[in-house]
Amino acid sequence: MTREYPDNVAGPHEPPPRSFVDREGRTIDVEDYREDDFEALVGMYAASDPQDRAQGIPPTEESAIREWIEDLTAEECVNVLAWHGEEVVGHAMLVPDRDGPYELAIFVLREYQDAGIGTELMEALLGAGREAGVELVWLTVERWNSPAIALYRKVGFRSSDSGSFELEMAARLTSEDEERLD
Repeated sequence: MTREYPDNVAGPHEPPPRSFVDREGRTIDVEDYREDDFEALVGMYAASDPQDRAQGIPPTEESAIREWIEDLTAEECVNVLAWHGEEVVGHAMLVPDRDGPYELAIFVLREYQDAGIGTELMEALLGAGREAGVELVWLTVERWNSPAIALYRKVGFRSSDSGSFELEMAARLTSEDEERLD
């Protein structure tokens, strides 16, 4: 099946940095990933509940988490972190596919979910992606995960398939006109 991308550009979304107060009254800072954030990011995934894994990720063993994060934070990837104080509580990423578009994934620690952090993190990631020159983004989500699907739709993703256990969604971060101007 060929993936279809919407004609309309998602957004506009502002890139990080940004700060906001979530629905629980916590101040959350959203920032681009930096190399010195590696250990804090490992800590977030090591602390996450294994039951919160979706589609087999994140890994559960610390050595596998470290290797996975190294792959996700390669130079061509776009990563955004949500911080509560000194602790990473959310991570969103765009990872390039072999054929050009970027795959999106997002994780928010369970105790920080349903507080608006996912929306802020997604909007910041899409803004950072656009700023980095990313044109097309796709993701898969389990069809039963209604909160995630609603979030993806809210920030501009549209369904791009109708068949399988997982729903595939896609978004466009730049228009074809913008590409010609570059």
